Amino acid sequence: MTEMLIKGLFETVYMVAMATFFAWLLGLPIGIILTYTDKSGLKPNRIVYSILNSVVNVGRSIPFIIMMVALIPFTALIVGTSIGPTAAVVSLTIAATPLVGRLVENSLKEVDKGIIDAAVCMRATTYQMVVKVYLKESIPALIRNVSVVMVNIVGYSAMAGALGGGGLGDIAVRYGFYRFDTKTMLITLVIIIGLTQFLQVSFEYLAKKIDKIGGI
Repeated sequence: MTEMLIKGLFETVYMVAMATFFAWLLGLPIGIILTYTDKSGLKPNRIVYSILNSVVNVGRSIPFIIMMVALIPFTALIVGTSIGPTAAVVSLTIAATPLVGRLVENSLKEVDKGIIDAAVCMRATTYQMVVKVYLKESIPALIRNVSVVMVNIVGYSAMAGALGGGGLGDIAVRYGFYRFDTKTMLITLVIIIGLTQFLQVSFEYLAKKIDKIGGI
C-alpha cells in the first residue's frame, strides 16, 4: 500500500512538473502577445488579439475530461501511447496553456504605466520592453501564478487517473472507488490536499521574498 502511494505521488509530481513547464513554455508567449496587441497595448492589433483571445477563452471553457478523451489520437501520435503519466502530460499541458496565457496577460497589464512610458521614452527595444520591463516588474505576480497553474494541474491529474493517466487519481479510482475502499480514497485525498497546500505556501513565500528585494 505504502509503496503504491509513493509511486502514485511520484507519478503525480512528474505529471504536474512536466505539464507546468510546457504550459508556461507555450502560455508565456501567448500572454505577452495578448498584452501587446490589446487595444491599450504597445502594438494594438484587433485581429490578432481577437483570434488569440477567442482561442484562450474556448480552451479554458472545455471540461478537462472531455478534452483528454478528444486528444487521445493526438496524444498517441505525440508520445506513442494514450495511457500513463507521460500521455497525460500532453492533455494536461494543452488544458493548462490557455490558463497560463490569461494569467500572464493579467499580470503584465498590472505593470505601472509610468514605468512603461519611461521605457518607451528611452526608446527601449521590444526585447527590452518584454524582458526588462514587463516580465521583470511582474516577477512576484508570475510566481504566484505558477502555483495557481500547478494547483489546477494537480486537480486535472487526479481526473486523468480515471482515464488511465496514472498517479494518485488512478489509485483513488481503481483501488478506492471501484473496490469501495474508503480508507485508500481518503489517504489519496489527504496527499493531494497536502501537495496543493505545499505548492501554494512555497510559491507564495518565494513571491514575497522576491517582492521584498524589488524583483530579480
